Amino acid sequence: MAGALALVTGLSTTAHAAATAAPAAAAVVTGAPSVPAHPALTGLAADTPSVYGRAAYLLDASSGKVLFDKAGTERMPIASLTKTMTAYVVLKNAKPTDVVRIKAEDVAYAENGGGTTADLSAGDRITVGELLYGLMLPSGADAAHALARTYGPGVQGFVAKMNATARELGMNNTRYVNADGLPTRAGDGYSTARDQAVLGAQALRVPLIKEVAGTRRHGLDATEEHGSYVWRNTNRLLGSPGAVGLKTGFTQAAGYCLAFAGESGGRLLVGVILDESASSRRFSTAESLLSWGSAKQSA
Repeated sequence: MAGALALVTGLSTTAHAAATAAPAAAAVVTGAPSVPAHPALTGLAADTPSVYGRAAYLLDASSGKVLFDKAGTERMPIASLTKTMTAYVVLKNAKPTDVVRIKAEDVAYAENGGGTTADLSAGDRITVGELLYGLMLPSGADAAHALARTYGPGVQGFVAKMNATARELGMNNTRYVNADGLPTRAGDGYSTARDQAVLGAQALRVPLIKEVAGTRRHGLDATEEHGSYVWRNTNRLLGSPGAVGLKTGFTQAAGYCLAFAGESGGRLLVGVILDESASSRRFSTAESLLSWGSAKQSA
């Protein structure tokens, strides 16, 4: 990746302590970046990276400028990219120090639905801040269910908050049906590459989400409240210099998806790839888009 793309680090110890102590309302920054509802790019340069996914979008989150757009407003399933909104809505309604009790239904939901899990144990009591790692790193559907159930209250109440927040952010081609992105009998939710880039830019303004999304491995020692856990990030882009995150996703219907971001010259670039047919190619494509976008903005 181009040298101009500098690594975005997580919070310092002091900043992390402040983030976990502050009320959620203070942690969440309101006001989405200004992005055209129907952007169109013409005359792409010959050096534009090849993108094989069905849709892709790259946004300069600092200015709202659209750098790349391939079917950016086409509605399609987004799999576990859904969990970025879950994390964002949770921190609008809870403090990182709040405690969530894991129930058997949370564990059963992930196991019966065939979703990826954080291997949570029923009866454990885990803080919201720690549970976000279980949500975002291994993409735990059990963590998503526990958080949604607690802060809806009830999963359907939480989903209503997700959709209301989407409207607030101008994500007008997005519909959530659950907190994890798994297919449902009632029909799948949908979003667009453009809407997910807008969400990514907004979510990364929340310090704790930015820290969690950029963490490759997180361990939680056993206490009287819970067992021990080790969660590893499914986002292989984090092994590349300059990568921030943000979230991976996959279902048969959605294909391989990726929301990604990096910083260059004080600018945050946020991108999304949807319905890629090859898992590894979404990461190499994201790296190419970030390097290309960085060079384009520096020119």
